Parts: sequence; structure tokens; C-alpha cells
Amino acid sequence: MNYTAHQIAEISNAKVIGNESLLIKNIAFDSRIIYSTKNTAFIAINTHKNSGEKFIESAIDRGIKVIISEHHFPQFENITWIIVENSVEFLQKLAKYHFENAHLKSVGITGSNGKTILKEWLYQCLWNEFSTVKSPKSFNSQIGLPLSLLQINDSHQLGIFEVGISKPHEMEKLENIFHPQIGLLTHIGTAHLANFNSEEELIDEKIQLFKHSEVIIYNGDNELVSKKIKEIYSSKKLISYGFKNLNNVHYKNGISKNEDVVIQYFDEEISFPVHQIDEATLSNALALVTVLKELGLDNKKIVEKINALKAVEMRLEAIEGVKKNIIINDSFNLDLDSLKTALQFLNEYRKPKKSLVLTDIIGVNANANELYEEVADLVNDQNFDCVFLIGNEISEFHKLFKARTFTFINTQELIDSKYLNDLENQIILLKGARKFEIERIKDILELRKHDTVLEINLNALLHNINYHKSLLKTSTKMMAMVKANSYGLGSYEISEFLQHHHIDYLGVAFVDEGVELRKKGITVPIIVMNPEQHSYETVIEYNLEPEIYSFRVLELFYEAVQKSGYDKKYPVHIKLETGMHRLGFKKFELDELSNTLINTNLKVQSIFSHLSSSDVPNEKDFTLHQLEVFEENSNYLINKLGYKPIRHILNSSGITNYTDYQYDMVRIGIGMLGESSNPEIQKQLRSVVSFKTVISQISLVENGESVGYSRKFKTDHPTKIATIPVGYADGIPRLIGNMAGNVGIHKVLAPIVGNVCMDMMMINIDHINTVKEGDSVTIFNAKPSLKEFAEYCKTITYEVLTSISPRVKRIYIKD
Repeated sequence: MNYTAHQIAEISNAKVIGNESLLIKNIAFDSRIIYSTKNTAFIAINTHKNSGEKFIESAIDRGIKVIISEHHFPQFENITWIIVENSVEFLQKLAKYHFENAHLKSVGITGSNGKTILKEWLYQCLWNEFSTVKSPKSFNSQIGLPLSLLQINDSHQLGIFEVGISKPHEMEKLENIFHPQIGLLTHIGTAHLANFNSEEELIDEKIQLFKHSEVIIYNGDNELVSKKIKEIYSSKKLISYGFKNLNNVHYKNGISKNEDVVIQYFDEEISFPVHQIDEATLSNALALVTVLKELGLDNKKIVEKINALKAVEMRLEAIEGVKKNIIINDSFNLDLDSLKTALQFLNEYRKPKKSLVLTDIIGVNANANELYEEVADLVNDQNFDCVFLIGNEISEFHKLFKARTFTFINTQELIDSKYLNDLENQIILLKGARKFEIERIKDILELRKHDTVLEINLNALLHNINYHKSLLKTSTKMMAMVKANSYGLGSYEISEFLQHHHIDYLGVAFVDEGVELRKKGITVPIIVMNPEQHSYETVIEYNLEPEIYSFRVLELFYEAVQKSGYDKKYPVHIKLETGMHRLGFKKFELDELSNTLINTNLKVQSIFSHLSSSDVPNEKDFTLHQLEVFEENSNYLINKLGYKPIRHILNSSGITNYTDYQYDMVRIGIGMLGESSNPEIQKQLRSVVSFKTVISQISLVENGESVGYSRKFKTDHPTKIATIPVGYADGIPRLIGNMAGNVGIHKVLAPIVGNVCMDMMMINIDHINTVKEGDSVTIFNAKPSLKEFAEYCKTITYEVLTSISPRVKRIYIKD
């Protein structure tokens, strides 16, 4: 993209206020993750859920000089405005014009699963055959696809773009913007099926993308897909792939790991080795070969490309480091897109100092001077304190970088230099091509080196929050509960992420938890649910907001406010007792409560209560009674106060089961972690937490021998036993030993045998093939799930999570 403000206005029928000659090469849509302001315009996207216009000031503060908006705000001086009628339609119109005037060959990928993997595989295979552009990350929506298309420049010969839809009538708009020459339909699964009346309706929606395609490549194992495409697109070139022999492209022989497979491509045979034999990988390989053949690659070259494929790592890791550092590990791949993504992730943290480790960029078909000038521009916009460059090529351009810059031939040279020992209280981004093995730097800098880890997927957490928000009115606020170290996941890390994504309130149990968040830079309002008597001065000092649940607490806190000299209305939150009989004011106390509050300089910020059984279907009558009591008592108190505080009573299960009672705010806890008591809601949520370890040793235990303390397990035949380095000191209860619980290896459950030890436990792997020492073991995530693991432990998911020891390393992932 390379347009002046005047040209953009002409293309989109917009109006320019300001400098029409300003050049625009990039459009940013999220003020929080603007990684470069040079030739960048900020678009304020308005949707029915949110208005991007409230973030215009933030974008301008970051240095943006061009704003694309539906309204003009003249109070901001020296800004060029492009005023549009509808921000989303503007973006789509501009992208359509840009794509249709690009004259490049294009591949459009849609389907339920496999879109991103196939896009990345195709790019790996084709970047040095054609000058290629692709969707960054999973940009495939009504907004993401246009932003992807706007990346096309005059040098590009091939574009590979994902196209995703989640609701009816979306694909028609996307096909109007982007009409690929080659259409690829991947596996159709259950993703988004809930928004359609049937699988047939979902397929009809997806295949609209191919209206103007010359070639359609599709998974023919789905009979309905095959039938639909042949009926609607019989005049086009159709190529089906899949495991069934009736497909044009299929596997000819049986499939074994690390052995050659043979693909039958019409009348040709293509043979190559495979290292993964799961169904998704094998299906994606068929699609990949089919597209490569259609683009003219011969069989020999295709085999070479497949053999050179690297695993597609779609994640960034955030890890607690030594000397109060945070390590952002993105050492899985390196190109301009992934560098931009990593710099965006970096902007979610508020540490004042930051450093970068960056290697040569390998596998990018570009002029080195132009490439590293762009890299340096991106890096310089981040104001790093130190930049460490690794590799002969990037080191030649060290003068382009404005920070203190050090150059090294390889990773070992940087490690030997000891410069890393001087980094303290920083955020350190590790960004490198695989060959440089900069994950070795992560191993040196990370605080905990235990093989047992708790992985927290931040994208999944955000998905779950947004799903719950989709059930609410746009005006309803949301409070996230981060008490008990965010249910064991890491209070600061989760709170920082939630603050970045504009959560309205955070809730903690005790003052110390709130103080720790404030000290680390969390500025969101924080409610303390159980402020202890001795902590009231600290509450005021750190601008925390206490729950008031009794006259004793009210009197003592008001005394503390008076002593502090606080001269404004201090915000407090009034807890009403509605039937749980834990804490709160009762109905007969409301007159005295209101009179007391009116005569203080306290402001009731919210009135709330807690549902005891919103997750229990057969307690619906009791829950409705609680809601009735809350309605009556909160209304009474509001009338007495003479103003309207926020009201909230719904927890996670309340949001999904009693949505009509959302009032002004809801509280989310276990729901944001992907757990729901409602089976239908559970299908819509994503698992956030994965507890993993590795196999330390595998032993063959002879018939009649015993395993573990107290000889609780004895073999009745020669048995393969694996030992894993996790035990009750890590949060694994002893009661799940002796066959009561299982762990997962290669997606197969393996029973825990013998007593669980403090730091280890043993598992029976007799029934699992191709297991070796060092293989990954899942304590809980998908198989077994967190809920299943809690059932082994005869408890609830909350207790499982909060019991995981601090010595277990937490890794925060964005995929």
C-alpha cells in the first residue's frame, strides 16, 4: 500500500481535512499495539459493540499524524483527518480497489480448520519461487482480510490469504473484496456451526468465496461438500483431495511414521517421508501438494519443499526471568510479519526499560538494504535500551539502529560476552530464526528451570471473555476476578493483559494482592473483596476500593479515611446478603446503612451480592429468589441514597444462565479460564490452562515387582513404567495415585501407578507405542481435561488451579 491522503479519499469517497499530500503506507486499527508511526494512519473502527473513536487520543499520543474516522475532532491540532461515512466499509472498499489493481496470482483459503497452517506452509514453499505476500497471523475477518490485502505492493507476484467467517451473510462481503483465482477449502468442522442452522448452510456460506475462482481445491471426504461444489461450480476446474480413493488426490498406501508415503495425484505418484501421522497433518499435506501442483511446481521440487518444511509455531511465550526481567520468547520463526506481531505483544507490557535480541532474517526474498532499513525503522520506534544483533548479515546494518547496539556472529558469542548479566527489571524480547537457537538465551535468563510447566494461553482467555461479553448488552461492564494469584495463573501477568484489553474492574480477595498489582503498574480500579481491619490505611494509600459488608467494617474504614485527610468521596462497594449467608447487609439494616453513608464522605461505587448456586440447575428457584431479594433491597438502598451506583450480582455461571439479570456489571472468574457448568456454553469456550511435564525415565519392571513408596502397585506381567518429575509438592494430590487418576501421552490416557511422591510420580505406559524419554506429558488440558482431572481429585477446578505450586514455571502464550 502506498497512497496519499488525497488518493485514499478519491478511492473511498471520503473527505480530507489537513495535508492531502501525506503518504500512507500502513493502517493501524488498535492504538495499544501501534509498532510504527512512520507513514501510518490510525483508523477508528466503529462497530455495534464498540467505538474506535474513543482511542483516537491514545493513537495521537503515540505519534500518529493521520486519523481515519467517521467524525472530525478539531480539538486535536496538526492532525490530518480522512472523514468516512462507515469505517469498516471504507476499509473494505480501499482493500477491494487495492487488490483489483494489483494484478497478482492469488490463493484464497477458507474452511473450519487448517487455514493458518496451510497458509504458512504454502508461504514456506513458495516465497523463493514467487515474490509472495500472505495474511499476517490469522487476519481473515471482515476487518482482518482488508488489512491483509493492503499489504500487497507492486513487486508481489502471488498472494496467499485466509478468509474466515463465523455468521451467515459474511462471505458475500468478503468475496466482493477478494476473489481468488485458486480457491482452497480445508476441513469443515464444528467451528462456528452453532451460528448456522445446519452444516449445509455453513458449507453454502464458505464456498461463496469461489464465485470467481478459476480452480477450486476442496476436501472431498465430506460428501456434502463434494455434492455442493459439483452442483454449483461444475463449469470450473475442480480438484478433490482426501483419504478416500474416490478423490483426485489421495494416499495410495498405508501410513507409518518416518516412512515414505505415496500420494496419488490423478495419474501421477509423489513419494516423500512423513514425521507426523495425525489426520490433520496428513490432510493438510494433500492440500499443500495439490496447490503446489496447480502453481506449476514439478514433483521433484515439491518433495524438496516438503522435506524442508519447518513446524509452524503460532505462539509467543512470556516467562518470568531472573533479576525481575520478563522474557518474551519468540525464537520459533522470523520474518517481517512475525517481527511486527512480536513488537505488538511487547507493547502490552509497561516495564520502562526493554531490550531486544534479533538475528539475521532468513528465507525472505528481498533486497537486504531495503529489508534491514525497514527492520531498523520498526525497532527504532520501540525505543529499546539495548539491541543485540546476531548474524553476519544484520550486523552489517548495526548503524541503522538508534539504541545501544551490540553485534555478534552467533548466539554463543553473545552468551559468552556476559552482557546479558547486566539486564535487570526489563522486558527482553528474543526474536530469531531457528538456526541461531536463541532459545538457549531463554534457558539462561528464565527464573525457573523446572521441566514441569503451567502454560496459560492468553488468546484463549481473551476469547472466553469476549464470548461472555457477546451475551451481554454493550453497556454492561465486566469485572475480572484475579484473587488467589488469578486462580493460580499469575495475578500480575493476567491483570496486565486484562488491563491492556480494557477490563472495567479487577477483583482481589485481600489488600496485599491489590498492593502488589499497583506496585507493578496496574491502574484499573481494583475491588478488595475482604479488606482486613489492619489494612485500611494501605487500601487508601494504594487507591484500592473496599467491599463494605458490615457496620463494623464501615465504621473502621470511615475512620481511616478521615485520618488520611482524603478530601473527596472515597469509593466503596456495598455487599448485600441475599441468601448465601456469608457476608453482607440484611434488609432490616438498610435504613441505618443509608443514613450512615449519607453522612460520610464515602461514595457507593457499587451495590452487589453473590449467587450461591447459579451453576446448579435444580436450584433455579433458590437463585431466582436471591435475584428477587437483590432487586428489592438494592432498589430500596438506591432510593435512600439518592443516586445510582453500579449494580452487579452475576458470576461466570450467572452470566450464561441468568443473563437477564446482568444489571450494570458482571463478574467473570472461572468462565474466562474456559470452564462452564453449561454443556452448550462449554462448547464455545477455549481451554486456557495446560499443565505439562516430560518423561524423565522409562523402565521395564519385571513381573511381580513393585513401584513406589509402600509397594502399593505390583506388576502382574513385565510392564513399561515412566517416571515424570511432578508430585504433591507441585500440587498433585496423593489421592490420585494407585490408578485413581490418569495423565495424557500422545493423546492417550496413562494411569498413575503407586503412591504419588513429593517430586515425582510413575505412570503405566504399557499400552502406548513409540514413547521415549523426554516426551511431553499432559497433566491436564484436553486429555485429560481440567474438569476430568478435578474429578480424579474429587474436587472442583478452582481448587486444582489454586493448588499448583509457585515452583511450577508459568509460561504465557499468545498463539
